[in-house]
Amino acid sequence: MAAVEDGINPMDSIFHEKQEGSLCAQHCLNALLQGHYFTAVDLAEIAQQLDTIERNQMAEAGEQSEEFKRFIEQPSFNYDDSGFFSIQVIQKALEVWNLDLVPYTSSHEIAIAARKDPRSPKAYICNFHDHWFTIRKLGNQWFNLNSLLTYPELVSDTYLSLLLTQLQQEGYSIFVAVGQFPECEAEQILCVIPAVQKVKPPLLSETKEKILSGATNSSVQFDDADLKKALEESKRYIDENDESLKRAIALSMESMAADFTFAMPEVAPQSTAKPSTEDLAADEIRDRRLAYFDGKAPAEVTKDNAASTQTNAVTQTKTMTPTNTVTQTNPVMATNTEQGINN
Repeated sequence: MAAVEDGINPMDSIFHEKQEGSLCAQHCLNALLQGHYFTAVDLAEIAQQLDTIERNQMAEAGEQSEEFKRFIEQPSFNYDDSGFFSIQVIQKALEVWNLDLVPYTSSHEIAIAARKDPRSPKAYICNFHDHWFTIRKLGNQWFNLNSLLTYPELVSDTYLSLLLTQLQQEGYSIFVAVGQFPECEAEQILCVIPAVQKVKPPLLSETKEKILSGATNSSVQFDDADLKKALEESKRYIDENDESLKRAIALSMESMAADFTFAMPEVAPQSTAKPSTEDLAADEIRDRRLAYFDGKAPAEVTKDNAASTQTNAVTQTKTMTPTNTVTQTNPVMATNTEQGINN
């Protein structure tokens, strides 16, 4: 930004206040004097003094006059709550340092000389609406000390004339500062070490926009990164849950199949049907009748009847077994069959 010699940056020696609220008049005066000489309170006191002087002058015509009443009803022309101060306040403040302001376009000889050679004065004060700023010569160089800039702007001799012309075209009121300025460090340093500036200082508003833009972009990138990470974690979580769900379902199906197998009731063989009492009595009577005709004893008949009953029960049990079961022939049944044939 500036030439550096023996560790000294000459631009750093320049007193430069950055804009705070609407206190541009305060910044302008302190930049002109190169020090923290005035505060908003100091300027407000000067403005109140000017208001008192003006009120007394208007009261001379009569406090009951319409002009005085209208003057009283109107707000102060010298300052307001925003921090604005009039040219009268600035001029009154400079009187403390025996400094005066001459309009640049006036017929004053100093103004005429300044228009002829803009380098001849020591400093300029510029005003447009509510904004004030200083252009001052320090050492052998000119600097734009506008409080809206992030740091002082080096102004070449050629550009100084163009800058004043441009400000006039934009509607600025320009005043030539006349008098002996207080000594300052920047004046002494810049006389020995001239400043060199390769980059024009940006406005504070531009810097703030860049800062806010950078912060926003950083926040967006941060949010995007978080969102991407969250989506990846969510996807991984879902995939893991899907695998877990699949495993759970598989295990559940295996468990259900096992439970179903163990729970399936086996086809139990039907119980052996016992002949009813009526059927048993009829068979016994028939056997006894046959035995009578064959000459057998009642005990033998009873034994044969029991064997026949056992044979029938075994035959019925074998019949109820599942398919592919081989039914064996009961010897007792065979004996009975042979007897039946013989009979």
